[in-house]
Amino acid sequence: MLPLESPPPSPFILSLPKAELHLHLEGSIDPATLLELRKQHGKESTPAEVDQLYQYKDFTGFLLAFKAITEDLQTAADYELVVYGLMQKLKAENVLHAEVYVSVGVCLWRKQDFAAIFEGLERGRERGERDFGISLLWIFDAVRQFGQEKAKSVVELAARYKGRGVVGFGIGGDEAKAGPELFREVYAYAGENGLRLTAHAGESAGPDSVWGALNLRAERIGHGLTAWHDAELVEELSRRQIPVEICMTSNLRTGVCSTIAEHPVRRYFDQGIMVTLNSDDPAMFGTTLAGEYQLAQDAFGFTDEHLRELARNSFEASFLPAEKKLQFLNLFDSVAARS
Repeated sequence: MLPLESPPPSPFILSLPKAELHLHLEGSIDPATLLELRKQHGKESTPAEVDQLYQYKDFTGFLLAFKAITEDLQTAADYELVVYGLMQKLKAENVLHAEVYVSVGVCLWRKQDFAAIFEGLERGRERGERDFGISLLWIFDAVRQFGQEKAKSVVELAARYKGRGVVGFGIGGDEAKAGPELFREVYAYAGENGLRLTAHAGESAGPDSVWGALNLRAERIGHGLTAWHDAELVEELSRRQIPVEICMTSNLRTGVCSTIAEHPVRRYFDQGIMVTLNSDDPAMFGTTLAGEYQLAQDAFGFTDEHLRELARNSFEASFLPAEKKLQFLNLFDSVAARS
């Protein structure tokens, strides 16, 4: 399916200071940027051929499309370009802080020079922070269906680069092909090395996948779409205030949620779960973070006050150091008091 336009966000939503906690770098590459990358690599492509890559029918098709788009990320300069471009887009939406997944598992699978790639990532991040005033941290993402040993290679790199913008570790990909229990040792290693922990769970698999992520000591749950099928799990997430990184448009576009009316975001919010809104792969889903806030308001009746709470959650649930988090929360509260 081709990305569709997200709802035009209101001036209030655009002015609201926001953080984004579930955002894949590779999924932020829009067709125009992909075309530019291909030209730089001497690859002849038409806009129509590039647009074809953004069409898919289901979750498996999305994963294949994502993999195809990463094929055109080859050099450190490519990564620098897409990081800087992403931060420019975030600035336009008043996103003050972002925690961005990098598919390190795919980089290693392609046998790329990751040390060089990381320097490109950092150049893009440093330029973006300087030019746009945006805070950005990296989460290294392992592909679960590649298995435990490949994930171990990713977490070892995350530990090596910790402190250079790398804050956390997570697993994504096809839950049905690799359950969370396979990654106990990997997550234990991550925790021992001071990495913050998140996991995609309950996106394309049931609530057991979310329980499994909690057993890995994941501090945040990516998606958590199916948690509502288990009342005890919903109560656990609410009681422990485990942040759930909600990605509504993503869930619709990949087909794991049939209609927006079926999405549990409002149910979670009303039952006291710490909900955050996120765009996931914005270029592939034709959305933006501000668009997700507008969708929440239009489809589920979230008031401006509710949206303020969701935006505050995004800073509260971040992996920022305590003093930096407090600075953002104080800034948010001062802005919210004036709006």
